[in-house]
Amino acid sequence: MKKVSLQTLGCKVNFAETSTIGRQFVERGFRIVDADQPTDVFVLNTCSVTERADKECRQLIRRALRISPNTFVVVTGCYAQLQPEEISTIEGVDLILGAKEKFNLFNYANGFQKRGVPQAFVSCIDEVEDFISSYSGDIDGRTRAFLKVQDGCDYTCSFCTIPLARGESRSQPVEKFMNEARTLVENGFKEIVLTGVNVGDYGRKIGTTFFELIKSLDTVDGLERIRISSIEPNLLTPEIVEFILNSKRFCNHFHIPMQSGSDTILKKMRRRYLTNEYRSLIEFIKKLDADAGIGADVLVGFPGETDELFNETAGFIADLPISYLHVFTYSERENTSATEFDEVIEPRIRHERNNILRIISQKKRHEFASSFVGRTLPVLFESGAHKGVASGLATNYLRVHVSSELSFENQIETVQILSIDGEICNGELSDTMKVESDSDFVYSYTTV
Repeated sequence: MKKVSLQTLGCKVNFAETSTIGRQFVERGFRIVDADQPTDVFVLNTCSVTERADKECRQLIRRALRISPNTFVVVTGCYAQLQPEEISTIEGVDLILGAKEKFNLFNYANGFQKRGVPQAFVSCIDEVEDFISSYSGDIDGRTRAFLKVQDGCDYTCSFCTIPLARGESRSQPVEKFMNEARTLVENGFKEIVLTGVNVGDYGRKIGTTFFELIKSLDTVDGLERIRISSIEPNLLTPEIVEFILNSKRFCNHFHIPMQSGSDTILKKMRRRYLTNEYRSLIEFIKKLDADAGIGADVLVGFPGETDELFNETAGFIADLPISYLHVFTYSERENTSATEFDEVIEPRIRHERNNILRIISQKKRHEFASSFVGRTLPVLFESGAHKGVASGLATNYLRVHVSSELSFENQIETVQILSIDGEICNGELSDTMKVESDSDFVYSYTTV
């Protein structure tokens, strides 16, 4: 049996798509192995949101070739769509596939015979029109599944290459996602994470809406949790917020890209909201559910971000009742209008600002987690106990650890939070449990 290793850079959409590609290999008799094992084929699904993603691509290819010098190397994803010529210069690459070609990998692989010269099949992004269904599932060994419900983006943010890499916004009818959700439930998944490049834009071109989608998914029998990976603030309407927070299935967790806390910078970024609208949204969520977890993406070092404007962002974030940040350092991306802007920020200053916001994020995470000490949370455990610790996620995205030699993998248990270690909640199960063996040994413990 031939072996394939698949690695993913970037977003949850990429993760779902890699899983779909992996199923194609399994259907053809391949065995999927970890990246640190010898393999016959190595597939790398790339990202190109930041300069770092490009560098990681090169590093992972070199590492794969050190482990398996004769492995057939396939590179696909956003970086492959945008920079196929650049990828072709990486030693050992055999096949480069663009956005239109990546799900037809076997049509281009020529039996995975190395030729010594990379082949690239990358169509113009304007030709990418189909929505290819993708979800993580049976090959991943996870308790949460990522379901792609939307692809592409029609927005024109001045710093972003995603529309160039993925094409226009597109999706498929609600009923198809209902069927996929049922399949994931049948495969044993307790939680589905809805992903997309601009997930809130779902359905706009096919006569439906994201609100209609989530109302339908909320009726799927056996599905215990639904989480939204990320949604633009201008698309997160009050009716969506209220529905999610009143649902027994949807998680009280929102990840809402902010990018900047300065209106001046938001306008230069061509974002579709200003800080007062963003603040009102966050306060509306917290008014309805003070326990809701709220995360935000922030981009620092954008051209024209003076010290004064950065301080606006830092102060804006410090005053917001959010739970955590994902902080990114601006890097120039080819074919984006931001590369033509004046007042370029020195890389040193960009990284300093990144560190400042990361410190704020750590404080936010710790404060949010600390508010739950002495309280109970429902936790979906993601894996068996490792070194005496079982780990899982609460609905509001808090990471929870429980000391135990038992495995609660893929189980939802009520946990009382006892202490906080940084941003990790430490707790114990709120029920008395006992495990007996055939011997005289009885392992038992009693909690609250």
